[in-house]
Amino acid sequence: MTTAREIMSVEVTCVRTGDPVHEAAVRMADLGVGALPICGEDDRVTGMLTDRDIVVKVLARGEDPRAVRAGELAQGDVVTIGADDDAADLLRTMAEHKVRRVPVVDGHRLVGVIALADVARRLDDPETGLLLEALSMD
Repeated sequence: MTTAREIMSVEVTCVRTGDPVHEAAVRMADLGVGALPICGEDDRVTGMLTDRDIVVKVLARGEDPRAVRAGELAQGDVVTIGADDDAADLLRTMAEHKVRRVPVVDGHRLVGVIALADVARRLDDPETGLLLEALSMD
């Protein structure tokens, strides 16, 4: 049984709820990533911030990315997966919630992130194909 811990990328940085979106965008560019988990002061994951969120919810609306806080863009319930959950749970969670990235938590502490690319690299083709199909359907 493959677990989330075996699939996840452990090099993970979160943006704090009070950080300006501009700072998050600079961090994404520096790290070469398109999304960062949003974490509260208690280190609990409260959401995911994507480069698309910044463009659509901040820039396209004429908002100042230095004034908008990352936490303002966290919407709804955050989707996470436990570090010791198996790959089947991971795939089901990603497909059900139609997410391409999922933070991995151990207790409430962020320990990694799994992106669709991680799934593609580490799981068998049939499993990856089913997930891609589920995420691509509207």
